[in-house]
Amino acid sequence: MYFDELDLSDDILDALDSMNFSQCTPIQEKAIPPILEGHDVMGIAQTGTGKTAAYLLPVLDELSSGYYPHDAVNCIIMSPTRELAQQIDQQVQGFGYYIDGVSSVAVYGGNDGARFDQERKGLEMGADIIIATPGRLISHLNGGHIDLTRVSFFILDEADRMLDMGFYDDIIKIAKHLGNNHQTILFSATMPNEIQKLAHTLLHDPVEIKIAVSKPAEKIKQTAFVCYDGMKDKIAFKILDDKSLDRVILFASSKQKVKELARSMKMKGLNVGAMHSDLEQKERDKIMYEFKNRRISILIATDIVSRGIDIDDIQLVVNYDVPRDPEDYVHRIGRTARANRDGQAITLVNEKDWRYLLKIEHLIEKEIEKPELPEGCGEKPAIQGAHHGKHRGGKHRHGKKNADAPNKNNTSKKDAQKSNNAKKKHKSTNNA
Repeated sequence: MYFDELDLSDDILDALDSMNFSQCTPIQEKAIPPILEGHDVMGIAQTGTGKTAAYLLPVLDELSSGYYPHDAVNCIIMSPTRELAQQIDQQVQGFGYYIDGVSSVAVYGGNDGARFDQERKGLEMGADIIIATPGRLISHLNGGHIDLTRVSFFILDEADRMLDMGFYDDIIKIAKHLGNNHQTILFSATMPNEIQKLAHTLLHDPVEIKIAVSKPAEKIKQTAFVCYDGMKDKIAFKILDDKSLDRVILFASSKQKVKELARSMKMKGLNVGAMHSDLEQKERDKIMYEFKNRRISILIATDIVSRGIDIDDIQLVVNYDVPRDPEDYVHRIGRTARANRDGQAITLVNEKDWRYLLKIEHLIEKEIEKPELPEGCGEKPAIQGAHHGKHRGGKHRHGKKNADAPNKNNTSKKDAQKSNNAKKKHKSTNNA
């Protein structure tokens, strides 16, 4: 489906045209119509499927209609991390480029007092769209800097990641500040029990959309080195000490391990940077800037960068630790082989991690190759069950790309317009 087949304004379509986006991704095709029709929506789709655009496009379209108050916060978008909040804010600017009078403010922790005061002024002036991390928004609520009673759109992006980070109670607290007349939109990459509980609490009769978890791109060469835990550092250094590699992300499961690895790799002469939650925002911005601009060749990170970071030319992803959730493996290695490029993913697997690797193989329905260890790193151990063999896993504006990074039901245009006008009239009455 093409974007101009949806009930989106010319201003939105012009912005999409200027970005060379014409064709919807599956989550956009299924989510945009019910959001425009005023339904609560719960979408399950992994990172990289274009779900940010799936909620931003209809919300921006609605806010540009003139039916929403100019002196109120009209939309709250919750984000698990500062990096994703910044990225969403950038996409608001892109998609809303031709729209007059729709403003946005990103609020997130880890900044100095001057930034907090700047955020406070923006909130008190009543920005249309607030993109916020939960903790920072709670701080502004406690300070009386923001009124959420007239919010029309409450959006939770990467809700599963927010719950993983312990934000469940904060989200519920924020939701209690909302008025009764709002539309709730929840997007998550996975559907654990806590997400179902959250959705049951916050959403009313939602339209549920589930896009199947994508398998890793075929162009990713996946391998796993089976080893003892004490061999991991040597193997990791052997892999990374390759002068042809200048775009690598190594994932570790704890910030302490990230710090240790960054320190030891620097001592060995590798050009590395570390990304974890203990860093101040300015430090994180600097490291990401240097990595994107090739001043850092190897980024050692926690899962803080496994989602929502858009870098297309990563050559190699190394999993120093096997992720406990197999879908996190798909997110991690999905940083490479983007934009139709080749890529490589290497996972280090010790005895304790073996069962998690089996879960990954079951999810992706493929056995990951397990070669001998790199030369000079010893021999791989004989882990019980670690054998080779077949895995049993159970007016068209035709452009060039899908909006995957910013990327209707089949009713007639007249019927859709009548429905949309009726909805806007109803919202106008409620907001009067």
